[in-house]
Amino acid sequence: MPPRRSTPPPAAPAASTEATTRIVAVARTHLFAHGYSTWTMDDLATELGMSKKTLYQHFPGKEELVRAALEQFAAGVRAEADAIIADRNLTFAEKLRGFTGGMHQRLSQLTPHVMRDLQRFAPKLHELTFDLRRRNIPYIFGRLLEQGQLTGKIRPELDAPFAAEFLLHAMQGIMHPATLEHLHLTPPQAFEKAISLYFGGLLTAAGRKDHEKSFPR
Repeated sequence: MPPRRSTPPPAAPAASTEATTRIVAVARTHLFAHGYSTWTMDDLATELGMSKKTLYQHFPGKEELVRAALEQFAAGVRAEADAIIADRNLTFAEKLRGFTGGMHQRLSQLTPHVMRDLQRFAPKLHELTFDLRRRNIPYIFGRLLEQGQLTGKIRPELDAPFAAEFLLHAMQGIMHPATLEHLHLTPPQAFEKAISLYFGGLLTAAGRKDHEKSFPR
């Protein structure tokens, strides 16, 4: 009779998704309220009411945790855009207004202080903010522009992928901490000005008419 094989011990339970979500949410609140350099993992563990050991089981360090918080922020932007773009009950102008309104609220959390703090104390995370824009802006605005062309609100001769890529590079420069400080603008203010200038050259006559109704001066 062949020897019986021993049953392997049960695998350790996976880290709680709920706990991970809570940790990331609190870290994101700290980041947007205080910047990167003014708090520690110890501070976070105390606020969460968990041991440092438990916290480090979820994230090996502060940089990894803040990376997850920034990724979550960008994922929220894309999810909101997807929902707005897919809503057939909204006109193109309403979709643009809905997305820019949501972005204004989200960008109000990314103050120049937060961006400068990341640039100084966590340059890899500061670079991540540029990478997240590279992922989101062409994707979101490429789809918006294509819908605008299909509905006659965006000039049909425009190359939508090129226009979306153009906006990306404009935003990368405008959202740089030094540029914001030079212009005395917050991220949401800079975003609104850039979008107004950008779409001012892309809209058809019908698109401008709808835009003026949705974005009264």
